Amino acid sequence: MEGIGTIRTFIMANWQALGSIILPNVGGWANGLYFAGQIRQEKEKAWYDTLKKPSWNPPKWVFGPAWTVLYSGMGYASYLVWEECGGFNEDSLVPLSLYGGQLLLNWAWTPIFFGMKDFKLAFIEISVLSGAAAATTFSFFSVNKTAGMLLLPYLAWLGYASSLSYYIWKNNPKPADKAQ
Repeated sequence: MEGIGTIRTFIMANWQALGSIILPNVGGWANGLYFAGQIRQEKEKAWYDTLKKPSWNPPKWVFGPAWTVLYSGMGYASYLVWEECGGFNEDSLVPLSLYGGQLLLNWAWTPIFFGMKDFKLAFIEISVLSGAAAATTFSFFSVNKTAGMLLLPYLAWLGYASSLSYYIWKNNPKPADKAQ
């Protein structure tokens, strides 16, 4: 019973940090669960498997762990900014608003790509997301250097993901174009 009390004490003392880490993951998990059938290989090839992808495309299993680590880092960075600024106030308004905006853009990419299957719009969206994430990173650096540093792997991954998105857009015709 002593171990459970220790865990409970830890959670109660760190609930803001833990909540900040969990929040960005929720959108990623929700998207992953909702669109899993588009990605997972079953009896027939999943839709995603039929796309022309570059030789440097990672295996599908990499995306879940990579995004979990990135979302967790982003979430903890937001917590550091929130803590440094003393909560939600005029000092944290710009950096945390930028963070929230880029997080919504991040979550929007999956429905555009996997739901709408609009590769051009997905590339445009991830380009806007990358700009918003860069602005967030710059804003976080101005408040807390560690928070800014925590977003650098995310920016690198967005660059990589943007190049994948661009390749898929340019090398896979729209479903309506295939019939022509």
